[in-house]
Amino acid sequence: MRAIYKRELRSYFFSFTGCLFAAVNLFVMGLYFVVYNMLMGYPTISYVLQSIVFTFIVTIPILTMRSLSEERKNKTDQLILTSPVSVGKIVLGKYLALVTVLFIPTAFMGILPFFLMQAGEFSLGVSYAALLGFFLYGSLALAVGLFLSSLTENVVIAAVLSFGVLFLGYIMPGVSNLLSTTGTTEVTRVIGRVLSCFDMVSRFDTLSTGYFEVEAVVYYLSAIALALFCTAQSIQKRRYNISGGGFKPGAYSVTGILLAIALTVLANLGLNYVPEQYSSFDLTENKLYALTEETEEFLAGLSEDVTIYMLSEEEAGDANLAKTLERMADQSGRLRVEYVSPAKNPNFYKNYTTQQLSEGSLIVEGEKRSRVVDFGDIYTYDMDYSTYSYQTTGYDGEGQIVSALAYVATEDMPVFYAVGGHGELELEEKFASTIKKENASCEQLMLYSVDEIPQDAQGLILNAPTGDYSKEDAKKVLDYLEKGGNALIVSTLAEGEMENFKSILAFYGITEVDGTIVEEDRNYYYQNPYYLFPKIETAQVTAALAEGLVFAPFSRGLSYEDTSDEIHYTPLLTTSESAFSKTDIKNSGDYEKKDTDIDGPFVISVEVEKAVDDGVVSHAFLVGGESMFTGIADDMAPGNNVRLFSGMISALADREASVAIPVKSLAMSTLTFKAQTAYIAAVLCVIVVPLTVLITGGVIWFKRRKR
Repeated sequence: MRAIYKRELRSYFFSFTGCLFAAVNLFVMGLYFVVYNMLMGYPTISYVLQSIVFTFIVTIPILTMRSLSEERKNKTDQLILTSPVSVGKIVLGKYLALVTVLFIPTAFMGILPFFLMQAGEFSLGVSYAALLGFFLYGSLALAVGLFLSSLTENVVIAAVLSFGVLFLGYIMPGVSNLLSTTGTTEVTRVIGRVLSCFDMVSRFDTLSTGYFEVEAVVYYLSAIALALFCTAQSIQKRRYNISGGGFKPGAYSVTGILLAIALTVLANLGLNYVPEQYSSFDLTENKLYALTEETEEFLAGLSEDVTIYMLSEEEAGDANLAKTLERMADQSGRLRVEYVSPAKNPNFYKNYTTQQLSEGSLIVEGEKRSRVVDFGDIYTYDMDYSTYSYQTTGYDGEGQIVSALAYVATEDMPVFYAVGGHGELELEEKFASTIKKENASCEQLMLYSVDEIPQDAQGLILNAPTGDYSKEDAKKVLDYLEKGGNALIVSTLAEGEMENFKSILAFYGITEVDGTIVEEDRNYYYQNPYYLFPKIETAQVTAALAEGLVFAPFSRGLSYEDTSDEIHYTPLLTTSESAFSKTDIKNSGDYEKKDTDIDGPFVISVEVEKAVDDGVVSHAFLVGGESMFTGIADDMAPGNNVRLFSGMISALADREASVAIPVKSLAMSTLTFKAQTAYIAAVLCVIVVPLTVLITGGVIWFKRRKR
């Protein structure tokens, strides 16, 4: 086999075909690499590979058409067929030579990520998963081309057949999906599902997203093995004809081919019975497809049977949502997922809601109640003002499903009241939706309009008031807290003394440190010493933040006495020892410490539990960062400020764990290159490297021809 491999490999480069194949692929790779990665700054090469895979439809038939057809035409194959070498080794030697030629441009592409890593955050896992899929797809295309080359002695026919089959494999995702989802009969849908077996691209696309599926790898490897086996059977038949043995049972076995097909199908079907968590791996930076620990814990404790209906054909549903549902179903035996065809059951959703639902929406049904999750809520969108169009910025499938599951399985629905009328910051949608995910409601409360805090209040939210409370308003809040009420209180640097608001803080033994915190330890601020990344202390509510950061710009320190039998303090966010509080920030033009400034360290956020009556406890979270619970602050520590907020709401709602899973960002960081670097890369990748390979191949071919 080694001799055949060396002979074939030399022939590809001596005949110029191998160098031409490598040069063309390197040129196309380089061109798309410069556009996508160098100019547009995409932090992964998956976009490049997805864009250039179509070139295999043309280049691989040219590479494989002569591998067996020309030898058969020139009768030179008889020397090999009559040699004491097994057919399997003949086929494998030729195939490995083809794969080696493919490996050259693939290896070059595999080097580029190390260069891109120098320009910013780069998705290494996604890139190499895409590269593996690219190589496996190309290897399968080579195996198919080799098989078709063994069927004819005409190289043109071999090339046309290869082109046709590879083209069908490239467009098969659309054809099979169209038949299986829009077919009017069950037979048509079955045909669509059968045709999906010839879909050569979808598995590569899946790997290119960073979702590493063992099923995709097994599909390519098993399909390659089947194609090579069929090639061996084709050669075996010819070998017996040449040796004069005629046709013999077993020499060219249709039964053997059918058995090989059956084994290939069984190998792929068998993976359907392997739980998703063991057969697939999330390689994305933000773990887009993997379930969070909070979700796994929630599903493990699910105490009743729940059915999730997805209003879509199974083959046409949103891929990200389908993966999330499959992983959840694998995680809990109490969760069942069913797909409902909108074409067959157009009125199914009317049993649960009167609103019109879009295709792909979910209906979560428990034993007590149900909830609808519209597909429009699965993704988040932001306006791109450069194009005046909405861009998809986040995936919230996991968060919406967990929230719905908690809703249908929860006995009570707590109510939080956001106090208004004193210049409080209004909760942004990102944080208001977090309360909804916790299966609680949040209502606006103007204290002047009520005689007392409503009895159904699970807690109050006092979000950075800029004006003082009246004595009457403060008394209403204090009366509520003295009865065991809960609160989330965000302090702010406001004009005036705010005496009545401070009386609410004093109920918990809290006083505000005068001024605004300046952090001198470079490890705990971002660019500006007022932009704090405080220490995250160990506590139940901060458990989900252990490896992250919380952004707390322009924060105030909170001071309190030691924990006692009556009141217990748990610090959540603190500064370093070198921090100080600048008391005159408005008249200070620098960050230098003055004699009037106050030395740290400081507590920025604290959890308080105060015994107010026999067995009754008032539970509160106090925060000194007025902008901490805003979208701008959360964007600086993606998702962690929301996680802290949801943890506080969950604790005030007496939940064992938070069920508010943050939106998973789809936004990508952008690579930045100097213009000179981009120019040099363009010249090297698009011109120098492909031209060098082409010239080298031409020189070798010309020298061989002169001999």
